[in-house]
Amino acid sequence: MLDAFSKCRPRPDQQSIVESGTYPYYRPITERLENGEVVIGGRAVLMAGSNDYLALSNDPRLKSAAVDALGRHGVGNSGSRLLNGSLALHEELEAELADFLEMEAALVVSTGYQANLALGALFAHNDVVYVDRYIHASLVDAAQLGQASVARYQHNDIGHLERLLETAGPDKGRLILSEGMFSTDGDLCDLPGIVRLARAHGARLILDGAHDVGLLGAGGRGAAEHFGQLAAVDVQTLTFSKCFGTLGGAVAGSRRVIDYLRHHARPAVFSASLPSGCVAAARAALHIIRTEPERRLRVMAAAERLRADLAALGFATAPGITPAIAIQVGDTLLCARLWKELLNEGVYTNAMVPPGVPRGKALIRLSVTAAHTDAHLARIVDACAAAGRRLGLIPAGQDGTAPPSVLTA
Repeated sequence: MLDAFSKCRPRPDQQSIVESGTYPYYRPITERLENGEVVIGGRAVLMAGSNDYLALSNDPRLKSAAVDALGRHGVGNSGSRLLNGSLALHEELEAELADFLEMEAALVVSTGYQANLALGALFAHNDVVYVDRYIHASLVDAAQLGQASVARYQHNDIGHLERLLETAGPDKGRLILSEGMFSTDGDLCDLPGIVRLARAHGARLILDGAHDVGLLGAGGRGAAEHFGQLAAVDVQTLTFSKCFGTLGGAVAGSRRVIDYLRHHARPAVFSASLPSGCVAAARAALHIIRTEPERRLRVMAAAERLRADLAALGFATAPGITPAIAIQVGDTLLCARLWKELLNEGVYTNAMVPPGVPRGKALIRLSVTAAHTDAHLARIVDACAAAGRRLGLIPAGQDGTAPPSVLTA
């Protein structure tokens, strides 16, 4: 008889990481220091894997706002927004987000993942959802929650998207779903191309701004503003766990669509509402995003410098302009080894391996934040140089340091 739990075993490549002592996940942080470092395993290391792009998660203004809200409302709301869990704070933040994104309305939910899952209510049985192959897992799950047919186009391949759109019959509703800034490689969607096709084929456009709202565009409104396409986006989702420095998420769009989601999006209707401390922190973060553009300017300039320095060393880096910098490695075990070598050098990064990325496309993801000084960037470059040379990923340095035998061990 088949044991239903027989599936609960690691994949062979994951097992090899564990056995090699390079397992890069679930590393507990015991303390966050004021100088951009965190304490892991009793040792202070530079954090270069956080999505806290604007360095707001430890900002005194966010903490003060959260503490004040907790004092007035407690640590939880013990109910969904639909029933007893709505606070005036939620509605105030929704109004401010709608104004910021130049949308009619917004709905605040408890996580960014949940904001994307709520989109499933918009995908009916007579619809086709066109999704980029590299969309986040939460968007994949949203498409599966809905009743629509799903058509996946090759990453940023507008020609492929156009061919797929041409196959849908006139009786089908069309929705195009993409991330603005893709979370793994840090590249941007071809939003002008997507907008052109959406208009030509009568498709609705939904954009996930998890990594770009607060960061890109003259006013920090994300990829849509960056490309001058704010008015072309029908629905925008975002999370508070990146640029906003806290927890939560939101969906913004027309009042008709948001009112529909308030009553039909099961992930929102049947989940407890976002605690007051997070709501207040998100409001404080939004104010900072609107009034301190120097934060995102600093991040973007630092990312440009770091990406250029890594490429000059000989690393295969994905092109882009954003603070998410991908060092392409390929092999899963080698990627884990690079992660461990970087940690040994005192720099914490993120190892992205299958199934989070396609097989053979493992990479190290570095994240630049507003907390990173020039000295921090130099530390990251030095650590990458030393680790990369030891693993034979980049040429030996001028000192003649030879690649190590680790690849043949």
